Amino acid sequence: MSRSRLIRLTSAGLVVAALAGCSILSGGSKDPVTIYAPQVQVNVDPAWPEVSWQLVLAKPSASRMVDSPRINVRPAPDQLEVYKGVTWAQTSTDLVEDTLMRAFEDSGKIPGVARLATGIRADYKLSVDIRRLESDYRGAAVPAATIELNAKLIHTADQRVVASRTFLHAEQARSTAVGDVTSAFQTALQAMTDEMVGWTLQQGQADHLAQASTPILRPRP
Repeated sequence: MSRSRLIRLTSAGLVVAALAGCSILSGGSKDPVTIYAPQVQVNVDPAWPEVSWQLVLAKPSASRMVDSPRINVRPAPDQLEVYKGVTWAQTSTDLVEDTLMRAFEDSGKIPGVARLATGIRADYKLSVDIRRLESDYRGAAVPAATIELNAKLIHTADQRVVASRTFLHAEQARSTAVGDVTSAFQTALQAMTDEMVGWTLQQGQADHLAQASTPILRPRP
C-alpha cells in the first residue's frame, strides 16, 4: 500500500497574483486560496534492474496553459478552464521534475541522478514533455484526473534516442469535489512515476548492456 500523502495549505492571499487574469477567478478576490501539494513515494519493484550508469533529468517542457500552478479542468472536449480558489504548490513542470527526482533517488537502483542544470557527466538523459495534466469530464458526471507525458531516454555521448514512450493515466475521482479530484491526481501521479522510473531503468540497462557487448572494431595495421 502506498504511503503517499497529500498536503493542503490555506493562505489568505498566497499565489493569488499568480492566478490573476484567469477568467474563472473573480478579480481582486480576498477569498482564501487552498494550495495542494501532492507528495508521492516510489514503490520499488524488485524486478527493476540495479544499474551502474548515471542519469540526468532535463527540465520538463509543457505548453503555457499546462505549465501553471492552476488546476485545469476540461468540462467538455473543446473547453479548458481552471478551478476557482485552489492551486498547486508548484507549476506542473516543477511538480513532475521534483517527483521524478525524488523517485529515482529513493529507488536505490541507480548510483547517480541529478538535474541537467547541475552539469554532471551522465550516461543518459531523460527528457519529458507534459501534454496533459487536467481534470477531464469526458462526457461523464464525475471527472478523471488525467496525466499524459511523453518521455525520451537519450544516450548523452551521441544524443541517440534509446527509447521513447507516451504515458497516460486517468484516475476517476470519487466525486466532483476538488479535494476528491486532487486525491485522484495524486493516485495518477503515483502510478505515472512508478511506471516511468521502472521503464527508464529497464530501457537504459538494456542499452547499456548492448553497448558493453558490442565489439570494438579496430583498423588493421
